[in-house]
Amino acid sequence: MPRKVTMLCALAAFAASAALPTRAEVTQVRIAQQFGITYLPLMYMEHEKLLEKHAKQEGLGDVKVTWTKFAGGNVMNDALLSNSLDFASGGLGPLITLWAKTRGNLDVRGVCAMNTMPLYLNTRDPKVKSIKDFTDRDRIALPAVKVSFQAVNLQMAAAKAFGTKQYDKLDKLTVSLSHPDGMAALLSPASEITAHFTAPPFQYQELEHSGIHTVLDSYKIVGGPHTFTVVWATAAFRKDNPKIYRAFLAAFEEAIAQINHDKPAAARNYIAWANYKGPADLPLKILDDPLVKFTTTPHRITTYADFMYRIGSIKIKPKSWKDMFFPEVHALHGS
Repeated sequence: MPRKVTMLCALAAFAASAALPTRAEVTQVRIAQQFGITYLPLMYMEHEKLLEKHAKQEGLGDVKVTWTKFAGGNVMNDALLSNSLDFASGGLGPLITLWAKTRGNLDVRGVCAMNTMPLYLNTRDPKVKSIKDFTDRDRIALPAVKVSFQAVNLQMAAAKAFGTKQYDKLDKLTVSLSHPDGMAALLSPASEITAHFTAPPFQYQELEHSGIHTVLDSYKIVGGPHTFTVVWATAAFRKDNPKIYRAFLAAFEEAIAQINHDKPAAARNYIAWANYKGPADLPLKILDDPLVKFTTTPHRITTYADFMYRIGSIKIKPKSWKDMFFPEVHALHGS
């Protein structure tokens, strides 16, 4: 082909590509959450329509936001991988698992932390004073066997109590149940569930009942406050929808600011939005607890990732917590 014709073809192709409209961002955002007061920032986003507000400020017009409830992070991860979900939320364990599995392809990473909160393993069995007292007759409810954040904490505690090689010694006793179902089972004498590794407010509601006591506190496992729940997404979604992504972060930060600014109002909102049926004063007590903090800053992320790598749950070890989170939160004082 003559050089002049080749150049004309190239110029025509360039002109055609330049004339194409810029790829539009999504007009519908799909977000999932689980059960409990730990998801209060997402409840604010849903009921106050904060993402819709910030999407408009980004010049995106009316964006539809759909919300879904899941019982555990493992199911949520399946939804994210099948492209039926844009933002997932849950305990730190499922994020670390999916980050390691998707390195080099979907590249799932954390968007931001949601809070720091202690998790309690409660039991109704008076003979169980520590995890060493559990027997084959016991059943421990938690959100998802082996992969939930509660399951990871139980494995860390078992590794300390029985030795690293027996980190999974108690896995055979665990049963996957949502937080509400796990609490109902623990409080039912007829149920096979004798213990429940859960989260606020369920762990505190259980302790309001006679005969329920705490066997394990996650803060004591790792030596202090740690991130409990986080939000995560795929690298492709963040790349293809930069304005939506910025709007999500802005909406999330506004939600946390509202919670921290007026905790009595936040407690009332939780009672209304979550259809909460426990003691009326308990949500505010939880929000006022100095051990509970709503924050986007990650804490002790690598403590969990290093353990999961050590026992073979993940096949790649992060160099720092920043490997597992998108750059927007890297400037925060992390773990």
